[in-house]
Amino acid sequence: MTVRGWIWRILAALILLFLLYQAWIAVRIWWWVDHNPSISAVMSDRLGEMQDKNPKAGLRHQWVPYNRISNHLKRALIASEDAKFVDHEGFDWEGIQQAYEKNLKKGKIVAGGSTISQQLAKNLFLSTRRTPWRKAEEALITVMLEAMMDKRRIFEIYLNVIEWGNGVFGAEAASRHYFGVSAAQLTAEQAAKLAAMVPNPRYYDNHRSAKGLMRKTAIILARMGYAEVP
Repeated sequence: MTVRGWIWRILAALILLFLLYQAWIAVRIWWWVDHNPSISAVMSDRLGEMQDKNPKAGLRHQWVPYNRISNHLKRALIASEDAKFVDHEGFDWEGIQQAYEKNLKKGKIVAGGSTISQQLAKNLFLSTRRTPWRKAEEALITVMLEAMMDKRRIFEIYLNVIEWGNGVFGAEAASRHYFGVSAAQLTAEQAAKLAAMVPNPRYYDNHRSAKGLMRKTAIILARMGYAEVP
Protein backbone atom coordinates (compact mmCIF):
# COMPACT_ATOMS: atom_id res chain seq x y z
CA MET A 1 0.00 0.00 0.00
CA THR A 2 1.23 3.48 -0.86
CA VAL A 3 1.96 6.22 1.67
CA ARG A 4 -1.10 8.09 0.42
CA GLY A 5 -3.23 5.00 0.98
CA TRP A 6 -2.03 4.72 4.59
CA ILE A 7 -2.74 8.39 5.20
CA TRP A 8 -6.33 7.98 3.96
CA ARG A 9 -6.81 4.92 6.17
CA ILE A 10 -5.53 6.77 9.23
CA LEU A 11 -7.77 9.76 8.45
CA ALA A 12 -10.79 7.47 8.01
CA ALA A 13 -10.03 5.76 11.34
CA LEU A 14 -9.73 9.13 13.11
CA ILE A 15 -13.02 10.32 11.64
CA LEU A 16 -14.72 7.09 12.71
CA LEU A 17 -13.37 7.47 16.26
CA PHE A 18 -14.57 11.07 16.35
CA LEU A 19 -18.07 10.09 15.23
CA LEU A 20 -18.23 7.21 17.72
CA TYR A 21 -17.22 9.59 20.52
CA GLN A 22 -19.93 12.07 19.53
CA ALA A 23 -22.46 9.23 19.43
CA TRP A 24 -21.38 8.16 22.94
CA ILE A 25 -21.93 11.72 24.18
CA ALA A 26 -25.32 11.90 22.49
CA VAL A 27 -26.43 8.63 24.12
CA ARG A 28 -25.39 9.89 27.56
CA ILE A 29 -27.28 13.16 27.07
CA TRP A 30 -30.35 11.22 25.93
CA TRP A 31 -30.11 9.05 29.08
CA TRP A 32 -29.80 12.12 31.29
CA VAL A 33 -33.06 13.56 30.00
CA ASP A 34 -34.78 11.26 32.53
CA HIS A 35 -31.89 10.10 34.75
CA ASN A 36 -29.56 12.14 36.94
CA PRO A 37 -25.79 12.19 36.33
CA SER A 38 -23.89 10.70 39.28
CA ILE A 39 -20.61 12.46 38.50
CA SER A 40 -19.28 14.94 35.95
CA ALA A 41 -15.91 15.25 34.24
CA VAL A 42 -14.98 18.22 36.42
CA MET A 43 -15.99 16.34 39.59
CA SER A 44 -13.82 13.43 38.52
CA ASP A 45 -10.83 15.71 37.88
CA ARG A 46 -11.19 17.51 41.21
CA LEU A 47 -11.58 14.23 43.09
CA GLY A 48 -8.37 12.96 41.51
CA GLU A 49 -6.53 16.13 42.53
CA MET A 50 -7.83 15.87 46.11
CA GLN A 51 -6.98 12.18 46.44
CA ASP A 52 -3.44 12.80 45.21
CA LYS A 53 -2.97 14.75 48.46
CA ASN A 54 -5.30 12.68 50.63
CA PRO A 55 -6.40 9.23 49.39
CA LYS A 56 -9.44 9.35 51.70
CA ALA A 57 -10.73 12.68 50.36
CA GLY A 58 -14.25 12.80 48.93
CA LEU A 59 -16.58 15.26 47.24
CA ARG A 60 -19.51 16.99 48.90
CA HIS A 61 -22.44 16.55 46.53
CA GLN A 62 -26.11 15.74 46.93
CA TRP A 63 -28.63 15.80 44.08
CA VAL A 64 -31.89 17.64 44.74
CA PRO A 65 -34.80 18.06 42.30
CA TYR A 66 -35.53 21.39 40.65
CA ASN A 67 -38.49 22.22 42.90
CA ARG A 68 -36.33 21.83 46.02
CA ILE A 69 -33.94 24.59 44.99
CA SER A 70 -34.71 28.16 45.98
CA ASN A 71 -36.05 30.40 43.22
CA HIS A 72 -33.70 33.04 44.64
CA LEU A 73 -30.73 30.92 43.56
CA LYS A 74 -32.22 30.26 40.13
CA ARG A 75 -32.75 33.98 39.58
CA ALA A 76 -29.33 34.85 40.94
CA LEU A 77 -27.52 32.45 38.61
CA ILE A 78 -29.41 33.60 35.54
CA ALA A 79 -28.82 37.25 36.47
CA SER A 80 -25.13 36.53 36.97
CA GLU A 81 -24.26 33.94 34.33
CA ASP A 82 -26.77 34.05 31.48
CA ALA A 83 -29.53 36.67 31.43
CA LYS A 84 -30.87 35.40 28.07
CA PHE A 85 -30.90 31.72 29.05
CA VAL A 86 -34.59 31.06 28.40
CA ASP A 87 -34.46 32.75 24.98
CA HIS A 88 -31.27 31.64 23.25
CA GLU A 89 -30.54 28.24 21.69
CA GLY A 90 -27.30 27.59 23.54
CA PHE A 91 -25.19 30.55 22.51
CA ASP A 92 -25.46 34.24 23.37
CA TRP A 93 -23.75 35.74 20.32
CA GLU A 94 -24.05 39.29 21.61
CA GLY A 95 -22.50 38.26 24.92
CA ILE A 96 -19.66 36.45 23.13
CA GLN A 97 -18.95 39.58 21.06
CA GLN A 98 -18.94 41.80 24.14
CA ALA A 99 -16.61 39.42 25.98
CA TYR A 100 -14.26 39.35 22.97
CA GLU A 101 -14.14 43.15 22.80
CA LYS A 102 -13.53 43.45 26.55
CA ASN A 103 -10.71 40.88 26.44
CA LEU A 104 -9.18 42.60 23.41
CA LYS A 105 -9.26 45.96 25.18
CA LYS A 106 -7.68 44.57 28.37
CA GLY A 107 -5.14 42.46 26.49
CA LYS A 108 -6.05 39.38 28.51
CA ILE A 109 -9.05 37.15 29.26
CA VAL A 110 -11.24 38.99 31.77
CA ALA A 111 -14.68 37.92 30.50
CA GLY A 112 -16.05 34.61 29.26
CA GLY A 113 -19.38 34.97 27.55
CA SER A 114 -20.28 31.29 28.03
CA THR A 115 -23.96 30.50 28.51
CA ILE A 116 -25.33 28.15 31.15
CA SER A 117 -25.69 25.49 28.45
CA GLN A 118 -22.03 25.87 27.45
CA GLN A 119 -20.92 25.74 31.08
CA LEU A 120 -22.92 22.56 31.58
CA ALA A 121 -21.31 21.01 28.49
CA LYS A 122 -17.86 21.70 29.95
CA ASN A 123 -18.78 20.45 33.41
CA LEU A 124 -20.33 17.19 32.24
CA PHE A 125 -17.88 16.07 29.57
CA LEU A 126 -14.68 18.11 29.40
CA SER A 127 -11.74 17.91 31.77
CA THR A 128 -10.23 20.97 33.40
CA ARG A 129 -7.24 20.70 31.05
CA ARG A 130 -7.23 23.15 28.13
CA THR A 131 -6.78 21.61 24.68
CA PRO A 132 -6.87 23.09 21.15
CA TRP A 133 -10.18 21.37 20.32
CA ARG A 134 -11.89 22.10 23.66
CA LYS A 135 -14.04 25.02 22.43
CA ALA A 136 -15.17 23.14 19.33
CA GLU A 137 -16.16 20.10 21.38
CA GLU A 138 -17.95 22.33 23.89
CA ALA A 139 -19.98 23.85 21.04
CA LEU A 140 -20.98 20.43 19.69
CA ILE A 141 -22.07 19.22 23.13
CA THR A 142 -24.00 22.45 23.70
CA VAL A 143 -25.94 21.88 20.47
CA MET A 144 -26.78 18.33 21.58
CA LEU A 145 -27.91 19.47 25.04
CA GLU A 146 -30.21 22.10 23.58
CA ALA A 147 -31.60 19.66 20.99
CA MET A 148 -32.45 16.89 23.46
CA MET A 149 -33.29 18.70 26.70
CA ASP A 150 -35.66 21.52 27.57
CA LYS A 151 -34.35 24.58 29.42
CA ARG A 152 -35.67 23.44 32.79
CA ARG A 153 -33.80 20.12 32.61
CA ILE A 154 -30.57 21.80 31.46
CA PHE A 155 -30.84 24.23 34.36
CA GLU A 156 -31.70 21.50 36.87
CA ILE A 157 -28.59 19.52 35.98
CA TYR A 158 -26.47 22.69 35.98
CA LEU A 159 -27.68 23.60 39.47
CA ASN A 160 -26.70 20.15 40.70
CA VAL A 161 -23.25 19.71 39.17
CA ILE A 162 -21.47 23.07 39.07
CA GLU A 163 -18.43 23.57 41.29
CA TRP A 164 -18.94 25.77 44.36
CA GLY A 165 -15.80 25.33 46.42
CA ASN A 166 -13.05 22.93 47.39
CA GLY A 167 -14.70 19.60 46.63
CA VAL A 168 -18.15 21.20 46.84
CA PHE A 169 -20.55 20.56 43.94
CA GLY A 170 -24.20 21.43 43.41
CA ALA A 171 -26.67 23.76 45.10
CA GLU A 172 -27.49 21.52 48.07
CA ALA A 173 -23.90 20.89 49.13
CA ALA A 174 -23.02 24.57 48.60
CA SER A 175 -25.96 25.81 50.66
CA ARG A 176 -25.06 23.55 53.56
CA HIS A 177 -21.32 24.23 53.25
CA TYR A 178 -21.59 28.03 53.31
CA PHE A 179 -24.82 28.73 55.20
CA GLY A 180 -25.87 25.55 57.00
CA VAL A 181 -29.26 25.43 55.25
CA SER A 182 -30.81 23.41 52.44
CA ALA A 183 -30.92 24.74 48.88
CA ALA A 184 -34.67 25.30 49.33
CA GLN A 185 -34.11 27.64 52.28
CA LEU A 186 -31.64 30.09 50.74
CA THR A 187 -32.45 33.78 51.15
CA ALA A 188 -32.02 36.25 48.30
CA GLU A 189 -28.77 37.56 49.79
CA GLN A 190 -27.33 34.08 50.28
CA ALA A 191 -28.31 33.09 46.75
CA ALA A 192 -26.68 36.20 45.29
CA LYS A 193 -23.45 35.44 47.14
CA LEU A 194 -23.41 31.83 45.88
CA ALA A 195 -23.95 33.06 42.32
CA ALA A 196 -21.11 35.56 42.72
CA MET A 197 -18.77 32.69 43.68
CA VAL A 198 -19.35 30.64 40.51
CA PRO A 199 -16.57 32.13 38.33
CA ASN A 200 -13.87 31.32 40.93
CA PRO A 201 -15.40 29.02 43.55
CA ARG A 202 -12.27 27.51 45.10
CA TYR A 203 -10.73 30.94 45.64
CA TYR A 204 -13.88 32.32 47.23
CA ASP A 205 -14.22 29.24 49.43
CA ASN A 206 -11.04 30.48 51.14
CA HIS A 207 -11.82 34.22 50.78
CA ARG A 208 -15.47 34.53 51.69
CA SER A 209 -15.29 38.21 52.62
CA ALA A 210 -13.31 39.39 49.60
CA LYS A 211 -14.29 42.91 48.51
CA GLY A 212 -14.82 41.81 44.92
CA LEU A 213 -17.19 39.07 46.06
CA MET A 214 -19.22 41.49 48.18
CA ARG A 215 -19.42 43.98 45.32
CA LYS A 216 -20.55 41.39 42.80
CA THR A 217 -23.10 39.99 45.28
CA ALA A 218 -24.73 43.42 45.55
CA ILE A 219 -24.88 43.78 41.74
CA ILE A 220 -26.50 40.35 41.32
CA LEU A 221 -28.99 41.07 44.10
CA ALA A 222 -30.10 44.21 42.26
CA ARG A 223 -30.56 42.31 38.99
CA MET A 224 -32.38 39.25 40.31
CA GLY A 225 -35.85 40.74 40.00
CA TYR A 226 -35.45 40.92 36.21
CA ALA A 227 -34.26 37.32 35.76
CA GLU A 228 -36.58 34.88 33.97
CA VAL A 229 -36.30 31.27 35.11
CA PRO A 230 -37.53 28.18 33.23
